[in-house]
Amino acid sequence: MTSAQALLDTRPPAGPAAAAPRPTVPRGPAAAGHGAAVSMPSGRRVLVVDADNSCAESLVTQLRRHGHEAFGVRRGEAALRAHEDADLVLLDLELPDLDGLEVCRAIRSVSRVPVIIVTARQSELDCVLGLQAGADDYVTKPYGLRELMARIEAVMRRVQWQPAAAREIRRGSLHIDVNSRAVTVDGTEVALTRKEFDLLSLLASHPDTVIPRKQLLQQVWGDSWSRRTVDTHVSSLRGKLGGSGWIVTVRGVGFKLGHG
Repeated sequence: MTSAQALLDTRPPAGPAAAAPRPTVPRGPAAAGHGAAVSMPSGRRVLVVDADNSCAESLVTQLRRHGHEAFGVRRGEAALRAHEDADLVLLDLELPDLDGLEVCRAIRSVSRVPVIIVTARQSELDCVLGLQAGADDYVTKPYGLRELMARIEAVMRRVQWQPAAAREIRRGSLHIDVNSRAVTVDGTEVALTRKEFDLLSLLASHPDTVIPRKQLLQQVWGDSWSRRTVDTHVSSLRGKLGGSGWIVTVRGVGFKLGHG
């Protein structure tokens, strides 16, 4: 497990304390050298991850000038917390605590949020590694503002055409309605607690994927858990679903959804 993934697995729950500050920046004329404003759909929450304060502040200002709710962080650890509150992540690779590629992989392992790498690393190999890490696009510094804005728009356009996360999940005789939080097996409704449903839904959303115990704890319980929390709820779920085969234990790693 990489250091970035370890931090992601153990990060505190998202909340007001973890959010990056977002001071209001007055809108003004375009920065020198950038020309007229670039027309873009507005209202997106854009996370800028860059250790260079001057670059980050300039980009945040430009994004806000175009109507976006932009905010910045300097460290990879902060990005692993803040990405949950973003519609798009602009990620530099040169960070003081973690390598940007590790951060990109860690974000992609748990989220579909679009990531554009914005970096001074200009080699073809760096670009390939960035895309393989899960980035949706790769932009090298120095860049033109118009080009970056066009790439942002193109990435967001592609994302809009991607199918939304499933609201109904079927696995053999198991049926999960995410919107109504209803679960049935062979047509018979199964009464689950809130946390039992959240756990089952998370496993079912990643079929045949082993989800580490720490990730389950973080995403379902936040910081309110004990060492036996997952085991207790898995045991209860197996009993209510009618068999141990619905949730498979992968020793030393975590759990995955089975076939009943």
